[in-house]
Amino acid sequence: MDASARKTKTGQYQTGEDVLLKLAAKGHAIADEIITFRELTKLKSTYVDALPQLINPKTGRVHTTYGQAVAVTGRLASNNPNLQNIPVRTDRGKEIRKAFIPRDANHILLSADYSQIELRIVAGISGDENMVNAFKSGIDIHTATAAQVFNVAVEDVTKEMRYKAKSVNFGIIYGQGAFGLADNLGISRTEAKAIIDSYKKEFSGIQRYMDDTINFAREHGYVQTLMGRKRWLKDINSGNFTVRGFAERNAINSPIQGTAADMIKLAMQKVHAAMKKAGMKSKMILQVHDELIFDTLREEVDELKPLILENMEAALPLPFGVPVIAECGQGENWLEAH
Repeated sequence: MDASARKTKTGQYQTGEDVLLKLAAKGHAIADEIITFRELTKLKSTYVDALPQLINPKTGRVHTTYGQAVAVTGRLASNNPNLQNIPVRTDRGKEIRKAFIPRDANHILLSADYSQIELRIVAGISGDENMVNAFKSGIDIHTATAAQVFNVAVEDVTKEMRYKAKSVNFGIIYGQGAFGLADNLGISRTEAKAIIDSYKKEFSGIQRYMDDTINFAREHGYVQTLMGRKRWLKDINSGNFTVRGFAERNAINSPIQGTAADMIKLAMQKVHAAMKKAGMKSKMILQVHDELIFDTLREEVDELKPLILENMEAALPLPFGVPVIAECGQGENWLEAH
């Protein structure tokens, strides 16, 4: 066993996923086997065994319950079953999505979701010139970020540069520092710090947004979304460094996640009203974070697709003209549609 291996409070070796992934990367085959076993066990118990038990005997379908005031960010929460945590990241997990199908042969599933909405909101809220211009020009945002951070032309951005820039783009809005980035990318803390410093220099508007938001929260005790919905942060002036740091990260992230939550809710209202006005028989059946799923009559597909995209993109215009883009897919099951 590695001499530097971490232990639990009771003196056992830690076997969390992060630990096992590092061991697997060093060629320890058993670590890979344990990760696979855990994944299969979780998929079986959480989904394969549990979902059929929740099928409604009258309708033959599963019906989730949405909570409007559960998540502090303002997003809808799904329960019994929680359909918002159906896996999508791993190949085995994706298989679960295949089980979700339209009501009959005359219907097909449509899935519409926002493209990189949280980063677009960051650009709109912060007004950062480089980020706003990247979205307006339609360049892939992670490639554009990499070009700025590593000081190269867009066409010279490598896969690795883009991967690092993507990690910083998402890490920054969750208050990730050099230590977290280094751990994420498997690079030295010195290199991680250099990347973050370069990012903050090139995207100074984002750093300004972060500083201004924390200062606003300290003074007023809350932050708010673009629509003015408030999130109170009682620990923002705490004397405890850790507690205060957590509140500061929430101060930065809440206006972003909260605005995304407001946007999809407005989109749902607009899409529903437009479908009703058009006399459509298709149904909006599910909302999963930035994605809406529709049980769609096959003959309504061509009419419904543009209607959904138009209303999603117009739901909540962002400042500085940052474009909002939604994309739509279709399929015989949820995996195919997404």
